Amino acid sequence: TNGFINIRPLTELVKYIDAFNIDIKSFNDEFYKKFCGSNILSVLKTIEYLKDKCHIELTALIIPTLNDDENEFENLSKWIAELSVDIPLHITRYFPRYKMDIQSTPIDTLIKFEKIALKYLKNVFIGNI
Repeated sequence: TNGFINIRPLTELVKYIDAFNIDIKSFNDEFYKKFCGSNILSVLKTIEYLKDKCHIELTALIIPTLNDDENEFENLSKWIAELSVDIPLHITRYFPRYKMDIQSTPIDTLIKFEKIALKYLKNVFIGNI
C-alpha cells in the first residue's frame, strides 16, 4: 500500500489483513505534495496505527536527485526505530519508467543507505539489484 487511507476504513481492513508492506516514498512533505499529490503525515499516521495491530514492513524506493538525501534518510531511519527497531525496511532501487527518465539508482547509494539504516534498525534489505 502507499499508506494513503483514512483511519476509519483502515480499522475495518486490519481485521482481515495480517501484514502490510507500506511504501514510504520520502521523509519530505514537499516530495509527497509534488509527486504523490498528498502529504507524508497521512502515511506516517497509517504506519503508526498499524504497528501494533499487524505485521508491517516498509519499502523506500530511492530515486536519484529526488529522495536520495542522506540526512533525510537517516531521519526516516530514526523515526522508524522510534516505533520499533524490528520493523523491516526494504531499500529499493529505482529504474526509469513511464514519465520518469532519471538514471537508475546507483548500487553504491543503496549500500550507503543500508549502512545508515542499520545504525538504527535490525532488519534492512536492499532490493531490485
